[in-house]
Amino acid sequence: MRGKVVLFYPPYEGPPLGAPTCLLALAATLREAGFRPVIIDAAIEPRYKERVLEESDGALCLGISALTGPMIRGAIDVAKTVKAKMPKFPIIFGGWHPTLLPDETLAEPYVDIVVRGQGEITLREIAEALEEKRSLREIAGISWKTSVIRTHNPDRKVEQLDDLPIPAYDMMDFDAYERVSGGRKLAYATSIGCPYACNYCTDMVFYKRRFNALSAERVVKEMTELVTKYRIEEVALLDSNFPVDLKRAMAIARGIVETGVKFRWTFQASTDFICRMSEDDLRTLGASGVTHMGFGTESTSEPVLKLMNKRHQRVNEMYETARRAAIGGIRVTFNLIFGYPGETEEDRIVTLQTMNDIGRQFQNVSFSPNIFTPYPGIPIWPQLRTMNVPEPKTLREWGEMPLGANLLPWLQGQELSRFQRMLDYFLLNNQLRKKKSKTWSSELTRVIVQHPVQWRIRTSRYDFPWELQLSRRLEKLVQRRSLVTGQELPTEAVSVC
Repeated sequence: MRGKVVLFYPPYEGPPLGAPTCLLALAATLREAGFRPVIIDAAIEPRYKERVLEESDGALCLGISALTGPMIRGAIDVAKTVKAKMPKFPIIFGGWHPTLLPDETLAEPYVDIVVRGQGEITLREIAEALEEKRSLREIAGISWKTSVIRTHNPDRKVEQLDDLPIPAYDMMDFDAYERVSGGRKLAYATSIGCPYACNYCTDMVFYKRRFNALSAERVVKEMTELVTKYRIEEVALLDSNFPVDLKRAMAIARGIVETGVKFRWTFQASTDFICRMSEDDLRTLGASGVTHMGFGTESTSEPVLKLMNKRHQRVNEMYETARRAAIGGIRVTFNLIFGYPGETEEDRIVTLQTMNDIGRQFQNVSFSPNIFTPYPGIPIWPQLRTMNVPEPKTLREWGEMPLGANLLPWLQGQELSRFQRMLDYFLLNNQLRKKKSKTWSSELTRVIVQHPVQWRIRTSRYDFPWELQLSRRLEKLVQRRSLVTGQELPTEAVSVC
C-alpha cells in the first residue's frame, strides 16, 4: 500500500444529499493506484477539524474541495489550522471555486497547489510526485507555487467518464448520512457539462460546454446495484442537464424499469429537451421512479432571456414542460432569477404573472426565486464591473459572500422593497393554491386572502399588504428550493459537488 491522502469536504448549510461524489471519485482513482484515501465530510463528522489533523499526520497531502460562498470559510479554517501545525505539509484546493479563480486561491499562504477542472488523474499524479519527491512541473491541470513564484501548468485533457472507475461508494457511511438527512439518499452523476452558454452560469466556464456522459448501460447497472446493496430510497442526479442526449436518457429510464428495482430519482434539465420527448417518454420516466425535475427557466421576459443568452428558452415550452411532467406524475421546480442587469420592473411583472398562470394551470409546479448572484468567472463580469457590482478580491472575501443576498447596486431602496412585496405575494398565492388546511383558522385565512392576492398579481397593485401580515401569523413563505430535489432550502445553501 502506498501513502495516505486525506480528502476533506467543508461544512455547508442544509441537509446533505449523501457523501460528496467528487471526493468519492478522487478516492476511487487514488485507491486504484495503490494509495490510501481517507475522506472526512463535515456534514457527518462533528470533530472534523481534529480528524483532519489526526489523519494528516504522516499523510502525503490534504485535498480540500470547495464551492463559492460560505463553504469556503470551513475550508480556510481547516487549511490554516493544518498549516500552522505542519508548515511544510502540502495542502491542495480543488473544486468549482479554485478552478474558476486559481491564481487568487493560490495566493493564500495556506494553499500550495490548486487542481483545475477534473481532478481524478491530476490528484493521483500529484500524490505520485509527492511520494517520489519529484517536481510538479510536468503535471497538467494544476497551479502551484514555490516561496516566490506561482506557476500555472497547461490544462489537462478531459477524461471520458466511462474511462474512470466507479466512485468509492463503499467508503460511504450511509447510516451516518441517513441520521443527518432523515433518509437513505445517494448523490450520483451520470454526466457533466451542458451545451448552452448562459451568461450567468459557471458551468459553461468550468466544463466549456462539453457534455461528457457515462453510457446508459453503466448508469443502469451502477444505480440499481447501489440502490439494492445500500437500501437507497432516492437517487439525486447531479447532472447539469441530464437529458442532453435524449436517446441515452430514455435508455436509462427504460433500463431501470426493466430491472424491476424500485426507487425514486430526480434530475435537472432544460425545458427544450423535455419538449422533445413524447408523452410516452414522460410516462416511462415516471414509471422508472422519476419524482422531480428542476429547470433553470429564470425569466419569461424575452428581452431578459436574450440578455442572459438563453435563446433556447421559450415561454410556451415552460407550459408544455409542466403539462408533460404532470402526465408522468412528476413534480417540477422552475428556478427564477430577478435583478439581472438590464431587467426592468415590467420584465419582473411579466415573469411573475406568467409563472403565476403556469402555477394556476399545473399543480405539479413549484418555484424557487432568487436575486441574481454574480459568481466568479461568469462571462458577464466585465459588464458587472462597469456597473459597480462589488467583486471579492480574496478567497476569504468570496467565503463571506452570502449566497442569495442582494449585492446589486441597481436593486435597492424603494425598488427593492416593492420587488420583495411582489415576490411575497407571488409565493403566497402559489402556496395558498396548493394548501390543504388542517385547521379551521388556516382554512379561513386561505379563503379570506386568496382572491385579493390573485387580484394584486393581475393588476400589480401592492399597497397596504394586509394579506401578507395576516398569512405570516400562520405560515412561512418558502423562498428557495433545490433544483435537484425540489426540497426547501435555507437562505444560505449549496449543493453537493
